[in-house]
Amino acid sequence: MKLLQEWTGWRKRGDFIPDQVEFVSPRLTLPVSITGRSCALNCAHCGGHYLQGMARLEEALGRRGKEAKSFLVSGGYNLEGRLPLRERWTELEALALRGPLNFHTGLVTAEDAAAIGNIARVVSFDFVADASVIKEVYGLKASPEDYLRSYRHLRRYCTVVPHICIGIMGGRIESEYRALRILRREGAEAISFIIFRPTPGTAFADAAPPSPGEVAKLLAEARVLFPRIPLYLGCMRPGGRYRELLDCLALGAGINKIVQPTAPAKRLAIQMGLKVLFGEECCAL
Repeated sequence: MKLLQEWTGWRKRGDFIPDQVEFVSPRLTLPVSITGRSCALNCAHCGGHYLQGMARLEEALGRRGKEAKSFLVSGGYNLEGRLPLRERWTELEALALRGPLNFHTGLVTAEDAAAIGNIARVVSFDFVADASVIKEVYGLKASPEDYLRSYRHLRRYCTVVPHICIGIMGGRIESEYRALRILRREGAEAISFIIFRPTPGTAFADAAPPSPGEVAKLLAEARVLFPRIPLYLGCMRPGGRYRELLDCLALGAGINKIVQPTAPAKRLAIQMGLKVLFGEECCAL
């Protein structure tokens, strides 16, 4: 514990943010795919794998959605890196009447952003600052400028929580620090960090995630760059011993919210004297 509290990130956190942490088990947020199991991109790190466990939009509007308090609206992207929201818009408006929506969008136009702003509580946006990631991981003919333009469009109309996937280039940390610097210039209400995890059946299935120490160093740098906004450790990260170690290091780095925390992190939070809060919806909400 003493070592963790000597981190620059922890000290910066203490300057501006209360000594508390929120542990989230998002059982009341239903993940919804508006494209079902279909994704045109087959990204190197995902391959559509994570769509398999999501509810279809029809299910969210039916009996399954009645148990949810809020909804994470996602799905497979088309070949332009966009979520085909307009094709399901009437249904999405109906879903918004059931509970708050967190849209996980890809690239958007200004018109898309304005429409999303009418029904979204928040937008989770994958923030990418590297042309190599866009080409080699997503397989898109797009640029970092396209992602920045979409981010700016969304921020005009919505609360946006940019998501940074640490190690997305097959476990290598390359452009994530640049993404932080850009976000510091552009502004952000909060930032959510997820960690690359090898997924069976994908192009990166045999790659290793970045070490917990490397991840924690980046999280601490984020805390220094953004001393006044909430920083989240999201649900997507490797499990097992890796997760146990990372969660503890994340506390020392000054993270404010951890999704599905491990038992060692829960114990450490108490040892550190943090007030522990609990949440049951998606961290961006």
